[in-house]
Formats: sequence, C-alpha cells, structure tokens
Amino acid sequence: MLLLQEYVNDPCGTLSIPYWKSKELAVPQNMKIIHDRDFSVGMLRGYKDEPYFRLYHNLKNIGQVFLTDVEPVSGSSNINEFVWLINASYSDISITKEQIESYRRTPVYCPDLWILFKEQNSNNIVAGGIADYDRETNELILEWIQVLPHYRRKGYGQLIVNSLLLKMQGIAEFATVSGKVNNPTNPQSLYRKCGFIGDDVWHILTQK
Repeated sequence: MLLLQEYVNDPCGTLSIPYWKSKELAVPQNMKIIHDRDFSVGMLRGYKDEPYFRLYHNLKNIGQVFLTDVEPVSGSSNINEFVWLINASYSDISITKEQIESYRRTPVYCPDLWILFKEQNSNNIVAGGIADYDRETNELILEWIQVLPHYRRKGYGQLIVNSLLLKMQGIAEFATVSGKVNNPTNPQSLYRKCGFIGDDVWHILTQK
C-alpha cells in the first residue's frame, strides 16, 4: 500500500487515480496500469492502450474569469441537470442518475464543489463541474468539467475550472485532474491554461 506522504509528495507520478480511490478500487485482472516512464511498445502485445494524463496545480496563482452572459447555480441538489448536461456534452459517455447520486455517498463528497452555470438570456444550463475534496490528502480533485458543444471555446470551461480552484484556495494544498490524452476536445489544453502543470501519463492496458 502506498504511503500517504509518498502520494502527497508526487500525486500524479505515484498513482494514476486519486489516493482515496486507490484504497477502494482494485485493478481488474484483465488490466494493467503503467506509468509512461516504465512503458514500452512491447507491452502492447495482446493489450489495447488508452493513455491518460494527470496534472497538478499548487492553488497559488489562479486567475479570475468574468463572463456576463452566465451565472452560477448550486449544483449539489440538481442531479437531473447534471445527468442531462454530461450526456449532452459527450458523444462517447453515458451516465445515469444512480451513478451521479453515488458520488454523493463517497468520503470526498463536497456539495460546494458541485456547480452549474446557466445562460441568462435563455435560463438554460450550459456548463457545469463536479469536484471532490479529500481531507486526508488535503487535495482538490476535479472530476467532471463539461460544456455543451455549442457553447465551447467561449471561456466557460476556464470559468468552471477557475471557480472550483478559487473555492479551495487557502483550504486544499493542491489540486489534480486527469483525462484521456487522445480526447479530440483536448481538455489538457484547458487545464494548462488554468495553471495545471506536469507531464505524467499513465497507460491503461486492457486485454484484447
């Protein structure tokens, strides 16, 4: 079992997932998780590879984003809105109400870190984010950051991320986020604009 201090010293290089998840989840027998420093092409024999980046933020220099056409809405009680938003934002992801509700039963659930943004003109939800706070590691964990396709590249993604970072500045010691390296929407670019850094990549190898 990885020691807590080892993780805190290098969260993105020691684990592919947040510390709290590593204590509750077991790697399936048909799967291997390899850091890029230990990865070689020969490992792909009989496996398919999905690389994930994992980035770090020290929560020190966080810019504020001001957009006048949207306003924040508390999201912790709006389960249906989150289900709709997530499913409408991704073509390759489908999530259920039960899955979203299960997030509220985890030890890292923090209702203040569930936020939605609605467009003032239409009153429609157009973007939102879900983050966790692990008190054991003192870590802010960004889990879901989504913007409806029609509203992308207008600053909403940066608004969500920076809003979550600012909420935990002075409380958490650091923040982490991960995502697919080959995601066509390139979320890594958004996170780096918001001050996340690092070059850790984890290869999720699944038997063919």
